Amino acid sequence: MVVLSFQPVFPQTSISFCHGKQCKENRIKQMIQPQCRISEPTGEPAPMGQKTMYRDGFFEKMFMTLFARKMEKFATGKPHHSMEPGKAGWLKHDYDSFVDVSRRVMQGRSRLEQQKVVREVLLSMLPPGAPAQFRKLFPPTKWAAEFNATLTVPFFHWLVGPSEVIEVEVDGVKQRSGVRIKKCRYLENSGCVGMCVNMCKIPTQDFFSNEFGLPLTMNPNFEDMSCEMLYGQSPPPIEEDLVSKQPCYTHLCTVANPNATICPKLN
Repeated sequence: MVVLSFQPVFPQTSISFCHGKQCKENRIKQMIQPQCRISEPTGEPAPMGQKTMYRDGFFEKMFMTLFARKMEKFATGKPHHSMEPGKAGWLKHDYDSFVDVSRRVMQGRSRLEQQKVVREVLLSMLPPGAPAQFRKLFPPTKWAAEFNATLTVPFFHWLVGPSEVIEVEVDGVKQRSGVRIKKCRYLENSGCVGMCVNMCKIPTQDFFSNEFGLPLTMNPNFEDMSCEMLYGQSPPPIEEDLVSKQPCYTHLCTVANPNATICPKLN
């Protein structure tokens, strides 16, 4: 999903004399460091099969609550989480309740209906005319792709976990417009292939490519739950995308069909 999280930090007293793209990326990260942190002893996401523990801060919980409330009106059934979203304060929503709302939005809807809901939620988060302004500020150039990749690392941290900018090749040109998510927090907590594809990958690709005019392709790796985001690269049709043939996580997903060769939510 397209999510923005802002957190001002005080400037460091030390002065850095560096140049180049890597230095620009570092300066942006220093200005907008996310507050959520991994609580694992290693400081890295937990191995596959284990749930990574996070320590979320004020802004992370605020955005979890904001998105959960926006999505709640499309959700069916009662929350499985112990907290009633309608009664939750701005700092009382956590990641589990956010994922719970996402799961209840998915239930009873087709693949296209799920994606439509996410689009409506994303548009409701933006001020009027925001997509048009984005197109003016970030036309589909190499610079725009690299700049958005750099912003993704701090802005998406609360949603997907730690990530890093990587060099990728787009239309034969090497550029630092790729983002590698080490272990996607959304996929890890939902354990659902259908939610990953229908409520994150496809809607985010579509929103950037069609609303913002900046092509984006997302390639989740269901073997280790990592993911690569390639800004500037147009996504393939869903029928030609490898994710369309992905089976369920039968031991992780609460709504998985162990007899299906392809996740039913992808049909």
